[in-house]
Amino acid sequence: MDGATWASYGEGDRKARLADLHARLHRGSYRAMASKRAWIPKGDGRMRPLGIAAVEDKVVQQAAAWVLGAIYEADFLGVSYGFRPGRRQHDALDARWVALTERKVNWVLDCDIRSFFARIVHERLIELVERRVGDRRVVRLLRKWLRAGVLEDGRWSETTEGTPQGAVISPLLANIYLHYVLDQWVMEWRRSRARGEVYLVRYADDFVMGFQHRGDAERLLADLRDRLAEYGLELHQEKTRLFEFGRFAGENRAARGQGKPETFDFLGFTHTCGKTRKNGRFTVLRQTIAQRLRAKLQEVGSGSRPTATTPCPSWARGYAAWSGATSTTTPCPATGRRCGPSARGRPGLAARAAAPQPEGSLPDVGPGAASLPDVAPIAPHPAPVSQRAVPRQTPGVRAV
Repeated sequence: MDGATWASYGEGDRKARLADLHARLHRGSYRAMASKRAWIPKGDGRMRPLGIAAVEDKVVQQAAAWVLGAIYEADFLGVSYGFRPGRRQHDALDARWVALTERKVNWVLDCDIRSFFARIVHERLIELVERRVGDRRVVRLLRKWLRAGVLEDGRWSETTEGTPQGAVISPLLANIYLHYVLDQWVMEWRRSRARGEVYLVRYADDFVMGFQHRGDAERLLADLRDRLAEYGLELHQEKTRLFEFGRFAGENRAARGQGKPETFDFLGFTHTCGKTRKNGRFTVLRQTIAQRLRAKLQEVGSGSRPTATTPCPSWARGYAAWSGATSTTTPCPATGRRCGPSARGRPGLAARAAAPQPEGSLPDVGPGAASLPDVAPIAPHPAPVSQRAVPRQTPGVRAV
């Protein structure tokens, strides 16, 4: 925004520059700059708005996120996995997998909040923050960032709602908002109104719920619409659906003359009802969403046919780090080899091929039995989790 970059900001007397920023914060003379509007394509062809903050604003927002994060980590529930220290998308996927395979889940509610980051009500957000934070200076800082506005094509426009998606502080503010609006509310609803088991796994604004009884799911969905409306949010009508899913879904639908159980997408994977090859027990299979896989294949191009000795490029190793999850059967677009464990329990070929690369082996992409967080106070995660229930995503790279 101001033409400064991280390199230029660090040049010269950096300590004096930070000391001046610190003094302006305490005097109250610090002014937040407008965010620069940028657009990136979404998977469905639409464009997603991003807000690029100035370097100085990023410094202050990161400091505020560290302070507020330490406060709210004591309050956040186990159902929340997104943008939290020590929690990753694979933790949420494993929690979802265990709930579907080892708990009484017969119905799944796949929810999508319409334009969540753009519809956060500023005054309701400040009201929720003030329940836990009493320092007025921190509250004033949040108001400055929320009302700084956006700059697009040289024109400034006011922001009356929403938080810039891409700002350093936005993920924490989103978690605070949904902690009160969704997480705590679902836990109380489950205790007071549910007849059976209820499970929730949320990653940022993406969340999936599992129910033992259909009646519970229908009642919660109706109440959830009213709850979100109180805070300026609404569910996407076309992307929110309730369907039968679980160990008995295939038999029940076959008895009614219906087709196979429906699938759902969560954190880049398509979840499908399946059975193990060894004993035919129910399991949940996961594949990379077909639309995203096709887009990546088109981006890579035809190229040469991969062989057993084809090295993994850097982007393919990143793909394996994300997609190498339990029961994942999608091959790596670069090498054509599986990223996850094989059907016979051997390490995935892509994971083994990536280990000896000069840049280093793949990072640890899956939680161990001791470090896997619980699903929530609503749905306690089985402890300890056996390696059979939640195996390593890339056992050939780093063993438990």
